[in-house]
Amino acid sequence: MNKYLILMLLCFVYALGFAQQNIDKEKLLELYQSQRYAEAASYLSSIYPAETSDVKALNQIAYCNMMAGNLVEAEKNYLRINELSPMQLPVLFNLANINSRRGNNKNAIGYLQEIIKIDTTNFNAYKRLADYTDSVALKIRYLQKANKINPTEADVAYDLASAYKKMELYAPAYSLLKVAIAADTGNLVLQQALLPIANSLKKYNEVTAIGEKLLLNDKNAKVMVDVAKAYFYLKSYKKALTFYKAIEAMDMQNEATLYFTSLCYRELKDYDLAAKYAKLTITEGISRNTAAYYNLLGSIYEENAQLSSAINAFKKALSFELNKNSYYRIALLYDLKLKQTKNAITYYQFYLKRKDLDKDDQTTIDYVKGRLEELTKKK
Repeated sequence: MNKYLILMLLCFVYALGFAQQNIDKEKLLELYQSQRYAEAASYLSSIYPAETSDVKALNQIAYCNMMAGNLVEAEKNYLRINELSPMQLPVLFNLANINSRRGNNKNAIGYLQEIIKIDTTNFNAYKRLADYTDSVALKIRYLQKANKINPTEADVAYDLASAYKKMELYAPAYSLLKVAIAADTGNLVLQQALLPIANSLKKYNEVTAIGEKLLLNDKNAKVMVDVAKAYFYLKSYKKALTFYKAIEAMDMQNEATLYFTSLCYRELKDYDLAAKYAKLTITEGISRNTAAYYNLLGSIYEENAQLSSAINAFKKALSFELNKNSYYRIALLYDLKLKQTKNAITYYQFYLKRKDLDKDDQTTIDYVKGRLEELTKKK
């Protein structure tokens, strides 16, 4: 345990000694030093009556209970202190912390809001409020307050820059990260966060310079993506390709990286590889579930009586997967809802030609054949 903490504990012990002469100060100090907080809380509670109004004693009992993980008792102690001596920031912070640890963020927020009423420049309160709130607007507001109070604090700068990035507010995100990085030039997390933002601001040379240094420390695929993109826009296509190929070798490629790989090859007049990567881009961009998603969308439109939109969604599903059910759903819409006989016949016929029909589809097959016979007679 460091010297500062031991000194602080000694102060607590001797302060309690003056208030209550029955305390064995050496025993209490030993319990603190060995971090036997539950025993310390029990020992103090055995000396002070449950209804004590001694704030110093209550503070120590509360602290020991909190350190021992006995949050229920710790909260009772701190609430008692808050009644006897309200508006104490350490007590309010401890109550906020206890409620947060117990999952009661609503109460935690309440205590933190009390703190900023007392001290409108309390950095830690704003930082914690930003962590606890579910509202994006409130989170940004608290982060802005905290960042204004302490613009060099890395965590707040990172979180606020990330929020700005999502809102495409690249210039303010860039500025606040630069301030935080200047205060901590060795913070690689902040430097990495800067790269995509700097790319968006067309600061490509800065991205390559910072990114290349970061990659000496860690071959991070996200950093490679940013550096490759910067080199592409600097028209250093061969250099960009070295990073895109490294990303591919790590099996970290995605639709965007394959797209830029194709563009690099096109700029280098290697049309065969450009075409290859263009096709890979298309494949990467298509999920195996895309057809199912469009069929779901079609069903939703159908239930909402948006029939044209439903048909378009089912047809879009067919462009990803030739599915018998999509043909059937389209045929039914044309037949029963839109009364478009010709189109209904076409899609019923498409359905019957499907090779994936099996014995489980026999009832539907019989129905389709019956409808085709009726519709053909009407024509």
